[in-house]
Amino acid sequence: MVTLVLPRLVSFEGAGRRSGSVVERNVATLRSAYWLVMASGFLEPILYLFSIGVGVGTLVGDLTLPDGRVVGYAAFVAPAMLASSAMTGALAETTFNFFGKMKFMKLYDGMLATPVRPIEIAMGELAWAMLRGNIYAAAFLVVMVVMELTTPARALAAFAGAVLVGFAFGAAGMALSTFMRSWQDFDLVASAQFALFLFSGTFVPAEAYPSILRWLVEVTPLYRSVDLIRAITTGGVGWIQLLDVVYLLVVVALGLAVAGRRMEKLLCK
Repeated sequence: MVTLVLPRLVSFEGAGRRSGSVVERNVATLRSAYWLVMASGFLEPILYLFSIGVGVGTLVGDLTLPDGRVVGYAAFVAPAMLASSAMTGALAETTFNFFGKMKFMKLYDGMLATPVRPIEIAMGELAWAMLRGNIYAAAFLVVMVVMELTTPARALAAFAGAVLVGFAFGAAGMALSTFMRSWQDFDLVASAQFALFLFSGTFVPAEAYPSILRWLVEVTPLYRSVDLIRAITTGGVGWIQLLDVVYLLVVVALGLAVAGRRMEKLLCK
């Protein structure tokens, strides 16, 4: 009997169903106010795009990319706003919301009374975070296409890149949340997120920074995300984008591994 039952308990199919049940629970508890929060998260990068990308862009003019291509400033800023939007949507779900469910609502304690395991909770919450991040990304790409900042074909490819970015930051956010002791600790997360937003090649090329700061910028996850999506939307994909993809996949794997182990340690005492 053990040999017949055990494969089903550890099968990927079963794990997928149990992770899916976590997503279903989140969908079932949606409230109308939640959609207002999501709308505000979408409007922020749009406002940055129009105020800085378009407004300041009329003063900046065109920019020359490292490979020699010349693009308008709005086309330079827009993919960075897309990557930042994917980061914001994923982190919002996997930091504050995840921490509240685990530490205060004790939601996951009840889930663990069922066959759902900690790693499956983490995967389900990550999938739920991706739904939010993907909505942001899809809506923003529509705006980019309408403004002729990219083509529809490139927008589809950029959407896949934004999904990967969301997975990376979602996994990292969950891993960080398992180390948080109180709400005050999230001030550090917010500060780090804002610093990434400002200094990841978002508004100026990384080459504009001093050498030491430039190398520091280029190893951050948001810079690698911006570099990937900017190359896709502007048509400059090269071998370096393979490095971007591998980097983000490693972040996903490490984030999930740490989150799963930490959740098991914290919840399965």
